[in-house]
Amino acid sequence: MTLGKRLDPAPRCELAFGTRSVNPRTTARGLLFQAASWFIVAAICSASALAARKQQNSVSGSQASLSIVGPSSPGTGAAPLTLTLQDAIQRAQKNSPQFQSAVTAVKLAREDRVQARAAMLPSISETTQYLNNEGNGISPVGRFVTQDGVHVYREWGVVHEGLPGSFFVSAGPRSAAYAEALATAGEEIARRGLAMTVTADYYALVVAQREYATAQQGADTAQRFLEISEALERGGEVAHTDVIRFELQYNQQEQALENAQVAMSNARLNLAVLMFPTLNEDFTVVDDLDIPPPLPAFSEVQTMAQSNNPEIRAAMTAFRQAGLNVSVARAAFYPSFSIDLDYGIEANAFALNSINTDTLGDRVRQPNLGYFVTYAVDLPVWDWGARFSRLRQAEDRKQLARVNLTFTQRQLLSNLYSFYNEAQAAWKQLDILNSSAHLAARNLQLVTMQYKAGDATVLEVLDAENSVNQARDAYAAGGSRYRNALATLQTLTGSF
Repeated sequence: MTLGKRLDPAPRCELAFGTRSVNPRTTARGLLFQAASWFIVAAICSASALAARKQQNSVSGSQASLSIVGPSSPGTGAAPLTLTLQDAIQRAQKNSPQFQSAVTAVKLAREDRVQARAAMLPSISETTQYLNNEGNGISPVGRFVTQDGVHVYREWGVVHEGLPGSFFVSAGPRSAAYAEALATAGEEIARRGLAMTVTADYYALVVAQREYATAQQGADTAQRFLEISEALERGGEVAHTDVIRFELQYNQQEQALENAQVAMSNARLNLAVLMFPTLNEDFTVVDDLDIPPPLPAFSEVQTMAQSNNPEIRAAMTAFRQAGLNVSVARAAFYPSFSIDLDYGIEANAFALNSINTDTLGDRVRQPNLGYFVTYAVDLPVWDWGARFSRLRQAEDRKQLARVNLTFTQRQLLSNLYSFYNEAQAAWKQLDILNSSAHLAARNLQLVTMQYKAGDATVLEVLDAENSVNQARDAYAAGGSRYRNALATLQTLTGSF
């Protein structure tokens, strides 16, 4: 998709230089003024042309950014990628904006912690000043009495250390550490949530592929029975109604095959969006539904959830951070201190030594280089109740954080039972679904032989066909359900 826009050509600036007689009395100032005018006009023209070129490049860049690249379809020549579930999760982590935002938040929080530690240490800076006082022709200090001379030079190295009340509780580093812990917990939550999403889309594609294969087998079976019924009809063994019903069954299976193909294509697109930086459909996934991982015992799962749950860690960290905020609010009632050490010169000459002309007799060389220290103590006295208000706010937030922590603990225990029960039910049903699929296939074989021998009706054959298709699809859906239940349970416990 491209956008077309007619661009105006870059503005052209022309300078016309004519010849005329020069007046011998033309002053040098006039010639200098003309040269300066020409230089200004040329600079304006150059700036206009540069701005026009930048605008053209910007429009060209916007046209390029609006182009949409179509997905690469399978069968483009190179062998397609074969991906396992872990491969899909790793690729999704690299290309998921939500997960990368969580990773970036951890990096930023880590740098905030470095800055908070640095803020506790003294700062060192350098300043250079020149103070030019207007003289008054009478006294040597000039018109501004705040200075001790017409020329004052300052060259200082400054060491500053601020000691507010929050300094003594290490508020900055501790708060940054809590923020980093919260960001780390958020990253882990995003990681597990992304793994659950990828697992759902991964096995949705696996199930769609199995359903497509089942639909193909169903269409082939329906076609075979249609041919059998036609042959039996020509031999006078069955009525024409059997042929009609088998033909209807074949048409339905063809429609189911087309629908299964559309569902498989959509499932592939959904997974491709998560895994690749550009939309790419040229990949295959490993079908491991027949090898389900075992479900751990509930006691093991409960232990992992208690020790490795990021939501509990986040709630606990938020509670501790709220407690720190209470300490910071209380520290506002304490006095604050500051120390400033200045080392350098502040003299009427930019030099390490000066000559004192005020002394009688010989001139005395005196040093300019030295230091002075400023110690300050600020004691809060009265602020109309603002500090007490902030303290009450901090205590209320701490109480709210306590409520959130206890609720998160209860919610974790509830979800643990719920998710484990779902996984356990799905695990137990796998054997039943697998057995049903095998029984349905065996039943279709027997009914086929009976129909050829004239011992089974067309309705029994159709029922056997539908039973096989439903049993196979149910087994695939059951395997996907168990894998999704495990991924959901692992959002509480981590991988196992």
